[in-house]
Amino acid sequence: MVTEKAAVPNKNTLSMFLAIFQKYSMYFFLVIIMLAFQILSNGILLKPLNITNIILQNSYILILSIGMVILIILNEIDLSVGSITAFVGALSAILSIKMGLPTILSVIICLLVGAAIGAFQGFWVSIVKVPSFIATLAGMLIFRGLTIVVLDGKSLAPYPKSFQIISSGFIPDLLKGGGLHLFTLLIAAVIAVLYVLSAINSRKKKISFGSPVESNVMFLVKNILVIIILGWFAYVMAQYEGFPNVLIILAILILVYRFITNQTTIGRHVYATGGNEKAAELSGINTKKIKFLMFVNMGLLSAVAGIIFSARLNAATATAGNGFELDAIAACYIGGASASGGVGTVLGAIIGGLVMGVLNNGMSLLGIGVDWQQAIKGFVLLLAVAFDI
Repeated sequence: MVTEKAAVPNKNTLSMFLAIFQKYSMYFFLVIIMLAFQILSNGILLKPLNITNIILQNSYILILSIGMVILIILNEIDLSVGSITAFVGALSAILSIKMGLPTILSVIICLLVGAAIGAFQGFWVSIVKVPSFIATLAGMLIFRGLTIVVLDGKSLAPYPKSFQIISSGFIPDLLKGGGLHLFTLLIAAVIAVLYVLSAINSRKKKISFGSPVESNVMFLVKNILVIIILGWFAYVMAQYEGFPNVLIILAILILVYRFITNQTTIGRHVYATGGNEKAAELSGINTKKIKFLMFVNMGLLSAVAGIIFSARLNAATATAGNGFELDAIAACYIGGASASGGVGTVLGAIIGGLVMGVLNNGMSLLGIGVDWQQAIKGFVLLLAVAFDI
């Protein structure tokens, strides 16, 4: 009897750790590959300059993955995001360089055009019932062709400084820290406090509604880990130029879309539609409207990615955005989205995108050729989906 009683806690503890690993497997995998490349690159991977490069090089893919994961939850897909990115980039160059419009006006027009393109594709998918694979494949060809037409097959550069700063600029150090970007540390401290308060408030609400919550120990450990990681990241960034502007844009988008998917009626309707569209319709959800709006949203985010990519490249080219759709889709599946719809998170897609980004950067630091990089990324995608299944 004594032996049986002693075995129960061990079994429960093992089950708890297995459940935690299953829930946060991609987070563990990201940490493992970062540590591996940090060792193999002799400490270069986690240097402030290189971390900044990883953020700048992958920001537009991460932005696309936010919209893409919502479509995948809906059991839809968008193959045109790379072409829309290129088209909006070309439009931004024409507005800013050729026509000399102010940067703010150019950005607003580009965002509206991106939303209109999303509405165009959403019409074919939600109203005409054309499969999203076909509709967006057509969109990929249409907008790639239009990009070549408007640019006349040439590159258009350079952008005004006010436009370039969208992607290449950093938040100023208002505290004048000298060698250390103190304003970045202050921002991180405020974020940490807000995160802890939000976590405590969310936990209290779940308890009041009788919903299951994690143990006090797990809650405390999770929050301490988040604060430590945030503090380390902020300190590393503060040693260089601080937080780049594009990171602030990305962080705002993550917070907004995480709130929409987790806390709003629209978010619940997205998951319900993706899980079982027939049942969602019978329960009174306007699935056509939901799909239409999410394609509009994808067009809008594609425009954001196009603006950021063009600003970073400081040029609009007809080949911009090639392969972006595949990288965004891969990020979603690596981050835990299901190919059958109804499953996925914004944060998971971001983690999946970071896994791909760190792999790219780490392999480049080690001098691995592009050919092998593609093969390894494909193998990682296959393993991630197989593990999720």
